[in-house]
Amino acid sequence: MSCGCKTSGDSAHSCGPKKTANGCENVNTCGNSYKLSVFDWLSNINNPAPNRCDFVEVRFKNDRKSFYKNVNNIPLHIGSVITVESSPGHDVGVVSLTGELVKIQMKKKKFSEESALKIYRQANQKDLEVWQEARKKEDGVKLEARKIAQRLGLEMKVTDVEYQGDSSKITFYYTADNRIDFRQLIKDYASAFRTKIDMKQIGFRQEAAKVGGIGSCGRELCCSTWLTDFRSVNTNVARYQQLSINPQKLAGQCGKLKCCLNYELDSYLDALSNFPSSSTTLETEKGKAFCIKIDVFKKKMWFAYVDSSIAWYDFDIDLVKKLISKNKRGEKTLPLEDLKQPETSTHTIDLIQENNVDRFEKKNRGNNRNRNNQSNQNKQNNNQQSQGQGQGQKRNRQERQERPERSEKTENPNAQSANQPRPQKQHPQQKTPVEKAVNNSDADKKPQSNNPNKKKFKKKYPPKKDNNA
Repeated sequence: MSCGCKTSGDSAHSCGPKKTANGCENVNTCGNSYKLSVFDWLSNINNPAPNRCDFVEVRFKNDRKSFYKNVNNIPLHIGSVITVESSPGHDVGVVSLTGELVKIQMKKKKFSEESALKIYRQANQKDLEVWQEARKKEDGVKLEARKIAQRLGLEMKVTDVEYQGDSSKITFYYTADNRIDFRQLIKDYASAFRTKIDMKQIGFRQEAAKVGGIGSCGRELCCSTWLTDFRSVNTNVARYQQLSINPQKLAGQCGKLKCCLNYELDSYLDALSNFPSSSTTLETEKGKAFCIKIDVFKKKMWFAYVDSSIAWYDFDIDLVKKLISKNKRGEKTLPLEDLKQPETSTHTIDLIQENNVDRFEKKNRGNNRNRNNQSNQNKQNNNQQSQGQGQGQKRNRQERQERPERSEKTENPNAQSANQPRPQKQHPQQKTPVEKAVNNSDADKKPQSNNPNKKKFKKKYPPKKDNNA
């Protein structure tokens, strides 16, 4: 009559009475595998105590759970679909926990055994059919309920709708910031859906668990997958972990602080137990210094002077403890710069940039400025080139216009104006008597070359005649 799945969860996706050899007949209706429950590590251990636990934990839609008493001693295990007592009528749910761990959960949630309702039976075929038909109508009812609330002008949001197992009651889960007047709303719901109406207000964490989504880590929300109990989260958790108090980083999809901030809190508290207090001050010869930052992983503490907190100095916690003990004896320590080389104000700049929301816009502005400057320079260069080309073209035009004048001047360099008289040219063969006499006298003289490298040849005389011949 029930599926032997070890996953508990949403009663709307519970297995029917039929089961194949490989498991459930319909995978989509199998026990809610995305909602994990408490692991029963005592399930395979025989209980030596004579008093057996008669209570079981039953899960309904999403994260709603309750405890019921097994009056008839029905053999139940995790994943069994059962019919339980309700007001009015009965409801259908899935067993999520059995055995001795149920008592621990009841004690943890302060559940009274006297107020526990009883288990009727394991769900039969008729109970499952009615239950499944009722669950199929929930999406349409939710949309219609939102329209009615919007028509009445109520500032509320219908998050989820849950039908009871026998379809005798509908529970509407809603979120609202202020108090809502339901007198007219319940009348309209009762006339529209023809059943008993129950309104239940939930918080934003419960809304996120019912709606679901993807977190900043890239995985499904913990509250909608496996987390069933919501623990309180405050800003001290972020301070212990040395996180910047930035709502955009610390808030989840519900608008509240992330539940995962509690996961590593115990480890941080254990590590911080070896650190001196963050309000520690050191008395140095140069002045008073205070703690400005703590690094849990490197086991270091950063200190800065009260007067000038630009330079930060990091020290190991062992050295800080020695300095504190020295101050307790009334002795002042050496200046921080003598104990450690300073680390400049890059830490402060990084912290400011982390907390600043406009840090990405500034980077984009700088990149845009550089791009604009480059584009302006390119435009100027192009303009200069175009201007140079235009001037060159003008010069070429002027040169073309001036070329004929220059050609005339070059062809007649000795040309004179028409008003001046031309000198009479003398024939080169006609010479005066004086020029003839001068030329004859020059002709008698031998020309002497001024070239020193020129060889001087001796005058060759004709050979002497042989008289004997």
